[in-house]
Amino acid sequence: MTPRCETIGKFVLPLFRSLVARELINTYNLKQTEVAKKMATTQAAISQYVNSKRAYKGAEQFEGVLPKLQTMAKKAAKRLINDELNPDEVSVDFCKLCSSVCKGELNQPGEDYNI
Repeated sequence: MTPRCETIGKFVLPLFRSLVARELINTYNLKQTEVAKKMATTQAAISQYVNSKRAYKGAEQFEGVLPKLQTMAKKAAKRLINDELNPDEVSVDFCKLCSSVCKGELNQPGEDYNI
């Protein structure tokens, strides 16, 4: 049996990072190199996120949380663009999401996760 945090770290976190990268490129017209700097990763990683070569393996099992991840990704991207958030803070906020998933709170209506 795999611990939940390991599963979330292996599948959900990369999916979230992919959604943030895509949001920065599609909504804010950033280049992959600019997104890589904002997210403290490499341009190659961003390319893999954008081209669905990273982060989508096993994603179908998390379809239930996808709308929340998309909302969080949009908020994170906006805060990254406005320099209100640094890459380390994105990870910390994502840990809050992970905790809420483990507690089963994610599916409760009206919950607002702060990213």
